[in-house]
Amino acid sequence: MTVGIVVVSHSSKIAEGAVELAAQMAPDVGLVAAGGTDDDRIGTSLEKVLAAVEQSLVDSGGDGVVVMTDLGSAVMTAESAAEFASDPDAVRLADAPLVEGLVAAAVAAQGGAGAEEVRQAAEATGFGSHGSVPRPGSADEPGIDKPGVDEPDASGDFMLINPLGMHARPAAKIAGGLAGLDAVVTVNGVDGVSVMSLMSLGVGKGSSLHVEARGKDALKAVGYVEQLVADGFGEL
Repeated sequence: MTVGIVVVSHSSKIAEGAVELAAQMAPDVGLVAAGGTDDDRIGTSLEKVLAAVEQSLVDSGGDGVVVMTDLGSAVMTAESAAEFASDPDAVRLADAPLVEGLVAAAVAAQGGAGAEEVRQAAEATGFGSHGSVPRPGSADEPGIDKPGVDEPDASGDFMLINPLGMHARPAAKIAGGLAGLDAVVTVNGVDGVSVMSLMSLGVGKGSSLHVEARGKDALKAVGYVEQLVADGFGEL
């Protein structure tokens, strides 16, 4: 079993498309789309979302459920569904960009992370507008030096050997794994827990990734990226 993930959107097509994308990178994770109203119009449905949460609770076998939302009433609907769920303590709402956060969450769940770790992986990709705070040890936290200002605690340069280079799946694997570590990490100068930023690097096979990490888990973070690159992100 893995942590289940429910995607709540005002559009059924957006929810289904996001689930389809994340499923490519996390085939063993139970992803449930709950988009649109009961008659498939634009909007949200408490009944539809609650049914999706209950289904995910069953499918996860007690590992818990993380709910991703797009905006506005989807957040309120998800909060209500969590409150009315048969096991409210097993349901966590993630305050994160829907697509980027979902991919990071799905990759974390695929790797066996618990519900709270999956939520944190999603939220590490970016902070929404309904009550988020910087993740502990991040470059946005007061008193923490931003990347580039001080010398890294660990660093490394690793050449990409997978045929397609830095596309969605490798980016998600890097971001998902780094999100659970106590370290601020940059890859070629961009945020290591941002799937979209990593994809924007546009680096292909034979290109080098320069990794810098600061924090307690700096060595572990650099080693994690090194191993992913050495394994070709499982694509060889």
